[in-house]
Amino acid sequence: MKRILITGAFGQLGTSLCEVLSNESILATGRAIITTEKYRCIELDITNQKNVEDVIRDYKPDIIIHLAAMTDVDGCEKKPEIAFDVNVKATENLLENFNGKFIYISTDYVFDGEKGPYFEDDKVNPVSVYGKTKLYGENLVQQSDIDWVILRSNIIFSYNDRTKASFVNWVVDSLKKRQMITVVNDQWNNPTWTNDLAKVISIIIEKNVGGLYHYGGGNFLNRLEFAKMIASTFDLDVTLIKPITTPELNWFARRPLKSGLYTNKIELDLGIEALPIQKALDEMVSLL
Repeated sequence: MKRILITGAFGQLGTSLCEVLSNESILATGRAIITTEKYRCIELDITNQKNVEDVIRDYKPDIIIHLAAMTDVDGCEKKPEIAFDVNVKATENLLENFNGKFIYISTDYVFDGEKGPYFEDDKVNPVSVYGKTKLYGENLVQQSDIDWVILRSNIIFSYNDRTKASFVNWVVDSLKKRQMITVVNDQWNNPTWTNDLAKVISIIIEKNVGGLYHYGGGNFLNRLEFAKMIASTFDLDVTLIKPITTPELNWFARRPLKSGLYTNKIELDLGIEALPIQKALDEMVSLL
């Protein structure tokens, strides 16, 4: 049984990951914890070097899966110092106090979104503070002398009442209230179900692979199409979803528009196939 420390364990992906890895010895950490009898949970401020040092020394993990990050793209742009502390300095704190296997979850936001989808060896060029801090974190991991995996994903989704960051929750809850919503039709990705991504991480651990990988859902589509797919899966009124373009939203930070991640490398190395998005949604609903 492996000893696995998970940062950001109570978000969308962390929740799925703790379930998938339930047969391992898990230490679930976060700034605000949710008590459960399934695994040990403690508060951990990853920006506090002493706190990180103490937890790693006491728990002695074999593996750290680093999920915790400041992912509010506009928030990172408005408060770059905080974004740097959470996304860069905290990663450095973990790396400096650990010598096991380090799995770092990154993002398609390290690319500029000019000509996606992207392969692992495509040129990175982040256009936001969020993307720049995540790329900085990637560089710290790659420059370390420990066993590492960097796993980039994009638009992770689940239907979970634990987090306000869920796109699926927003679409479903809004349409259930008969509220009209606007969704961008010019941002392209391959959205990724958290349960599917968690299973991929478990296979990475099982097969003990290393290096840089991309993983995402089995289809490339724009966010409007994804919202309509969600509505249809939940038997909600698709006509309540209206298109809008990214410039019309006047967001503070730039977003990559034509993005998404090719999964050829990880499919070959792990012997898996990317899960089609409709199948992922159907499986997600079946678990509710």
